[in-house]
Amino acid sequence: MANTDSVSVRVFSLNCWGIRYLSKHCPQRYAMIGEMLTKEEHDIVLLQEVWSEKDYLCLKKKLACTHPHCHYFKSGVIGSGLAIFTKYRIHDTFVYRYSLNGYPYMAHHGDWFGGKAVGMAVLNIGGLTANVYVTHLHAEYCREKDSYLPHRVVQAWELQQFIRYTSAGADVVILGGDLNMHPQDLGNRLLRSYTGLQDSYLETAKFDGCEDGMTLIAGNPFITEKELGPFEKGIRIDYILFKSSSGAVVRCDSMSTTKGSVPDHPFPYSDHEALTAELRLESCSPAETGADGRSKAQDSTAGRLAELVDIVTEARTEVKVGLHCAERMRYTAARTGAMGLALLFLELAIAAVPWLALGAEQPFPRTSFYLLAALCFAILLTTSLLYVFYSMELKSLQGAEDQMRLAVGSLQEKLRGFPLAQPHNPPRRPPEGQEPGAFPPEE
Repeated sequence: MANTDSVSVRVFSLNCWGIRYLSKHCPQRYAMIGEMLTKEEHDIVLLQEVWSEKDYLCLKKKLACTHPHCHYFKSGVIGSGLAIFTKYRIHDTFVYRYSLNGYPYMAHHGDWFGGKAVGMAVLNIGGLTANVYVTHLHAEYCREKDSYLPHRVVQAWELQQFIRYTSAGADVVILGGDLNMHPQDLGNRLLRSYTGLQDSYLETAKFDGCEDGMTLIAGNPFITEKELGPFEKGIRIDYILFKSSSGAVVRCDSMSTTKGSVPDHPFPYSDHEALTAELRLESCSPAETGADGRSKAQDSTAGRLAELVDIVTEARTEVKVGLHCAERMRYTAARTGAMGLALLFLELAIAAVPWLALGAEQPFPRTSFYLLAALCFAILLTTSLLYVFYSMELKSLQGAEDQMRLAVGSLQEKLRGFPLAQPHNPPRRPPEGQEPGAFPPEE
């Protein structure tokens, strides 16, 4: 294959942990991040948890010379926390907010208020159209009992849909961010299998960083043992993923991560380790790769189809678990609201005694009446809001489950065109005159 052009692109990704007044040493760390980015001069910088727009504007001012093009993706109550800085001109942007993102009453987790989303920027790199995505999924607070797993699976499902449907005309796709998923977690497998995105850590031959590419490590002073759970050394939840089309080839020449505290500084850039991937983009003629690419695609399509059927079925099962939980919580809210309403009617009936029975004394003090009435109204208001919230959650989960059901049916239909790849079946030739079904690379 003859390459007509080649360009090296250094991609940087970091969860900045930038919660003002709550994150430790936030102003000092942002100053360190800005100083480092100015010196390193990465081509594309993808940041998460830049919760304050003031911090974004400070970084924008500091990086004006090295990264003149930038964008801040706004979403939710306090913003998505997503930002991109780049040397290349940004031609277009778009942000998609995930339909599910935790619970508003879990204020100590705060994910719901953050409006987790995926941001997209369209760049032109060496004549190639590159869709660059930055995202941050819902955190996993308890590995053993993860009540947010259905939400995170739906987020991964929506993320892969968003990437597939918006990158149809792109030569290169780059995704960076905090996925809050281990490499073999369901959502991660769903995302990578459906989109065809490749993991920089797995694809590079040259790696310099934490053991096993971990991005949440025990050696980071901002990390506690509780956050790592059963993984004493650390976990890998931050990624830089990439993919190319028929008109380009993308390779990862090298990848690195930070390793805890920064030299000459008392603490690291964040509670997460930063990632840097050096990608090589090579443009080529589609005719040069067409025949060979189709042959390889046909060889691997059947296996991919079978794997996708299993993954989507597993994801659908997790979504159903979330559906049952949401239905139970909505029923509880409705029942509690009915009890509050009954209590209010009972109180009104007791209060009506003095008017119905002339000369009767007040059944209980007026202060107690007002307090009980306030309690009843508070119960009604809270349960009504919870009922509406759980109804919205149910609709989103049902929508995702319906999409997955249709996807499984479509995949199984395509799989029937590849009898050689079906498991537990002896090899046999397809019926005469029948061509194997095609499976678009983006699916």
